[in-house]
Amino acid sequence: MKKPAIVVFRRDLRTADNAALRAAVADGPTLALYVLDDAADGRPLGGAGRWWLHHAIVRLRGQLAELGVPLILRKGGQNTAVIDVAIATGARSVYWNRRYTPWGVRTDEALRSKLQRTGIVSDSFEGTYLREPQTLLSKQGTWFKVFTPFYKASLVMGEPSAPFPTPRPQAVPRTSAESESLEDWRLLPTAPNWASGLREAWAPEAHNAESRLHDFVNSRIDSYAQDRDRPDLDATSALSPYLAFGELSSRQLWHAARRIQRSGPEEGPGVDSFLRQLVWRDFCANLLYHSPKIVSQPFQERFNRFPWADDPVSLGAWQKGRTGYPWIDAGMRQLWVTGWMHNRVRMGVGSFLAKHLLLPWQHGEAWFWDTLVDADPAQNIANWQWVAGCGADAVPYFRIFNPITQGAKFDRTGRYLHEWQPAASSYEPGSAGVPPIIGHREGRERALAAFRSLSDR
Repeated sequence: MKKPAIVVFRRDLRTADNAALRAAVADGPTLALYVLDDAADGRPLGGAGRWWLHHAIVRLRGQLAELGVPLILRKGGQNTAVIDVAIATGARSVYWNRRYTPWGVRTDEALRSKLQRTGIVSDSFEGTYLREPQTLLSKQGTWFKVFTPFYKASLVMGEPSAPFPTPRPQAVPRTSAESESLEDWRLLPTAPNWASGLREAWAPEAHNAESRLHDFVNSRIDSYAQDRDRPDLDATSALSPYLAFGELSSRQLWHAARRIQRSGPEEGPGVDSFLRQLVWRDFCANLLYHSPKIVSQPFQERFNRFPWADDPVSLGAWQKGRTGYPWIDAGMRQLWVTGWMHNRVRMGVGSFLAKHLLLPWQHGEAWFWDTLVDADPAQNIANWQWVAGCGADAVPYFRIFNPITQGAKFDRTGRYLHEWQPAASSYEPGSAGVPPIIGHREGRERALAAFRSLSDR
């Protein structure tokens, strides 16, 4: 029997529009490999991410079984596991989709070198974003640090290539390589089982990525432009976890939205607004790829001198949704229960942490990494720096989201408040019976003074 090819899965847990899987199957009998590596994202997955990963692997395993591709699971160093499985199976080739994080690039370069020394052919493919970060440059050959020029340049490049179809089924290859048990990885919480809210919100056995995409583009994308900022409405796609783990590709979303746009001009504004968010996702990847220091340091170096506070009590109140501001506390409770938060509310809670409380953006980024089911390395880091004012193309320091008026403006029906902070009678501080940990005016003035101090040094 012909020696097998191996396709290595990471954050691309799908069979459709998967260039690496397509190449492997075209090469002959194929084995799939997923390695649970705590260094794969530069740090271990957070609790909510582990919960999502478990169900994503279950879904992927079922999809691969329909194609006759066994899925091998291993835990440990990614490259060591790939080499071990390749040697054990006598694999002739290894395929994967490229990554663009600092640790992903280093790991993949090392893997390619090790495979070459072992005499195993390898190849990698584009499969994560609309455009690869290194391909979208200015006319001067420099990378973009501001979103609007990046967005325009992306549009000038034309439509992203069409998604690949799912490969045809193959004969199941024989393999002597054993797979570890997904259950033994204990990705799901048990004692205590805090994931009941996640299960209720996402119903992992009942819903899949394709059905959610179909539902969004056929029922809500037309109103996306005018309603996307309203958490009281079911107006967003809620596809971010599927994108984060690669159960859907950006190209699948792009072309699904374009098909709807071509069917009726009234869909235009909603589609354009939605596609702009996909390009923003590319922009975040672009920032991390070209400026890897932003993993831990501010993009704007002057913020290395920023007088961040050290206040674990306020941090704990923010994490637990006990700030006394119903808009902030509702968002943090939604996050804790469902593993997700509406984007407009994310901006509010981020601004409150970094500006009202003057707490380092890294604290918020770490909390989101642990509690979001859609935690993505580039998105999480770039968006937190953006809202804190220290990132690329960031919110100006003087823009401090008002946690009182934001709620009244965007939760017009009061539905969001009723669901996530029912004890509150309004978005006024203290209306839920929790005293505000800082006054709005006090927090705003203190933040402005701290930001201005940067230019005084």
